[in-house]
Amino acid sequence: MRKKLKSNKIFFYPVSSPHITERDISSVNQAMKSGWISSDGPEIKKFEKNFSHFIDNKYSVAVSSGTAALEIAVKALGIKKNDEILIPNFTIISNALAVIRQKAKPILIDCNLQDWNIKIEDIEKSISKKTKAIIVTHIYSFPNKMDKILKICKKHNLFLIEDASEVLGINYKNKMCGSFGDISTFSFYANKQLTTGEGGMLSMNNFKIYEKCRSLRNLCFGKINKFDHNDIGWNYRMTNIQAALGLSQLKNIKHVVKKKMEIGNYYYKKLNQNSNLQILPPSNKFSKNIYWVVGIVIRKNKMTAAMLSKKLAEYGIKTRPFFWPMHEQYVFKKMKIFKNKKFPNSSYLARYGLYLPSYFQLKKDDIDYISEIVNKILK
Repeated sequence: MRKKLKSNKIFFYPVSSPHITERDISSVNQAMKSGWISSDGPEIKKFEKNFSHFIDNKYSVAVSSGTAALEIAVKALGIKKNDEILIPNFTIISNALAVIRQKAKPILIDCNLQDWNIKIEDIEKSISKKTKAIIVTHIYSFPNKMDKILKICKKHNLFLIEDASEVLGINYKNKMCGSFGDISTFSFYANKQLTTGEGGMLSMNNFKIYEKCRSLRNLCFGKINKFDHNDIGWNYRMTNIQAALGLSQLKNIKHVVKKKMEIGNYYYKKLNQNSNLQILPPSNKFSKNIYWVVGIVIRKNKMTAAMLSKKLAEYGIKTRPFFWPMHEQYVFKKMKIFKNKKFPNSSYLARYGLYLPSYFQLKKDDIDYISEIVNKILK
């Protein structure tokens, strides 16, 4: 996808662009023609079944967003007022919101600077008698070290909510990401490997948790008298049209993941020699790098991510900043939730990290051009 700007040598490169095939369009059209356009239709059950098979879990529940999935997960596990849940400080705000909306208390854990995931050595020291669960988010590229996290959960009898939105399609030690949690959650936003426009999924192996999640996404209708509701739920349903798109996209997920890895690997080849930035490698001892996004972190004192973003925009290269840490969120400062907390790694990544265009349609010569400009600015 290229759009000429003022100069013939400069093009417009968005950060992301959905990969929609003719099969996807046909599947959506068929769903619309069937008359099943709302949240009750055959494509939803097919999508849930096929997704479970892909993740290697027993059950899945399709919902309206990744945020919805997290909120349902927290309530389905019986989290109550004043319970504590450990969450990454460096992640999307949805993790914290899911906890706060249950009147529970999010306990923040800083990230590490090696792969930007949760700092595992800080987890146990943050556990108290009130701790009931951990939410672990796989950030941008590599999965968390799940064997170590599972060991901690087992030792302290904690639930694990695995937010695998950014790593759909890769393994950690030969086990599919999204199959580790008591509940695992996914987002199908437009920039994900699999998209339904907006949408999400919960996945699990426990039937009682599955039934609870299904009820919560659908207003907790009564079993005998439908309109005698048995709990406080939500209308977080996915439509049959969205499910038709997701079902079609799932058939192509391995191809999309392979292409994203190729894009990330090529960026690594072009940028890794630049000592003024950090880019994560194609693999580590436990997993491949999925390169959901191709993130770079600028070495301190060179320039901030905001400065680099502004300079790249002059060359037609769109970027997006890294997550802003939870303890620095304006809304939480107003609420005085994380008062006087410091998390230096998260604060550093937020100010010096950004991600580059890495959409499916990106070609090698596009990456050559983008990398050349990045290296030129950060020389």
